This record gives sequence, C-alpha cells and structure tokens, in this order.
Amino acid sequence: MKFSHVVGSDLAGQRLDVAVARLEPALSRAQVQRLIEQGEISVPGAVAKPAHKLRLGERICGRVPEPAPAHLEPQAIALDIVYEDAALVVIDKPAGMVVHPAAGHASGTLVNALLHHCRDLSGVGGQLRPGIVHRLDKDTSGVLVAAKHDRAHRALAAQWKQHSIDREYLAFV
Repeated sequence: MKFSHVVGSDLAGQRLDVAVARLEPALSRAQVQRLIEQGEISVPGAVAKPAHKLRLGERICGRVPEPAPAHLEPQAIALDIVYEDAALVVIDKPAGMVVHPAAGHASGTLVNALLHHCRDLSGVGGQLRPGIVHRLDKDTSGVLVAAKHDRAHRALAAQWKQHSIDREYLAFV
C-alpha cells in the first residue's frame, strides 16, 4: 500500500507520526513510528523522524510493505471461542496466557493457538502478531478479537483507533 499527502494548514506544525496516523486510520501511531524509522515514510527534502514538525506544502510519502509471512508453529491449545465468522474470531483469553510471541515466550501463546485453529490469519499485525488487532496483558483475562483476513484487520483497527468500539472493564480488588 502506497500513499502520498500534501501538508495543508490543518496539519502544519503537527508531528509527522501524529499526522500520518490521522491521515491513514488503518495504521496505529506505533506502526507509523516504526515505518518512519525503517525509512518507509518520508518527507522529501527533510530528515524524517517521528517528531519532525510538518510545514505547509511539504509532501508526505509512504509505503506499507506487504506483511512477512509468519513462521510460527501452530499449537493445539484449547481456546474458549465466544464468536466466529469468516472475518474474525472472538476469544475469551484466560489470565496467564501471552497473546503473541515475545522475549521469553516463543510458544504457547494465543497466536500459536489461533494458527492451529484458523490455519490462516491476517498478516497486517506483522510476522509475530498475525490476526491480532489488540491485545490484553498476560495476567489479564477478557475478550479479544482477532482478524482472519487483512480487510477485516484494517477495518477493526480503524474502529479501535476511532474508539467506535465499546469496551467495558471489570476489576476485582
């Protein structure tokens, strides 16, 4: 996916990462920052850093590379599936389960279980987070949504970013 935007008066003075996240709702600010650091988002004639202050008339050029295929092992881990259709799967994640592989947790994650259950997930979340639209901390239980294809992932991410999805949290103290 490629994009190009000319900075108007509404974006002049804003940080590059903030502006791109606003212009491209399918990308989170963290994703935008990563893409800037990787040289995938630039402002010709300027050193592109996430904090670059945009000037009126500057052009923002960007490319979101195709996601790398995941090289994770599917694992037969039981999932408590609340809802599933062709676009997404909703899981009741237990406390103690890590959502995606990270340092010290290369396997036994929700992603490993999802890959076994679905066989194919959206690649938008990247190599280690296929299908993951949002996450819950390891020790937090709750409902988590995973996307089965890229279009669903982008739509869900945009809704999450726009806060058009209602979330409710309960805590026992």
